[in-house]
Amino acid sequence: MASKNGAQLSKNVLQMKFMQRSVLRMEKEQNEEERQKIIDDEHWALDLPEYKTKESDFLENQSYSICEELLFGRQSYQGFNPEIEKLMKVQNAEKEAQKSEQKEKEESVGDQEMAQRYSSLMGIIAKKFSKKRQRSSETKSQDEEEEHSRKKFMKPSE
Repeated sequence: MASKNGAQLSKNVLQMKFMQRSVLRMEKEQNEEERQKIIDDEHWALDLPEYKTKESDFLENQSYSICEELLFGRQSYQGFNPEIEKLMKVQNAEKEAQKSEQKEKEESVGDQEMAQRYSSLMGIIAKKFSKKRQRSSETKSQDEEEEHSRKKFMKPSE
């Protein structure tokens, strides 16, 4: 007992008759520790390379929610379990946000496409505010360009 706290009992106290059991117990503990150290030192082990487990082609999952295409593991209806309903609302909001972001990415217009639309829009607005004489001369020049382009072979676009 005293050795655990760091204090050692003197030899005279340990030799007293009533202390003999504790002395035997302490010696037994020391012998047991020494034996355990010897066993640990002599314990043999094979130096074999570790075998890598083969990866399976199958996905293992304890839940059947994937097969049933369930959105949530646990569900609650009509206020039966308010904690679950709060979690369901949060997850629904996250999924809706992800869907809207994905839809926005799909429908968004790129920089080059926006520049092309802007340039064509500027041409339309310029025609709208031009005078009749300018419009007629522009259409004539465009008609002439089209005639020249009709005469030549145009390579089809891919």
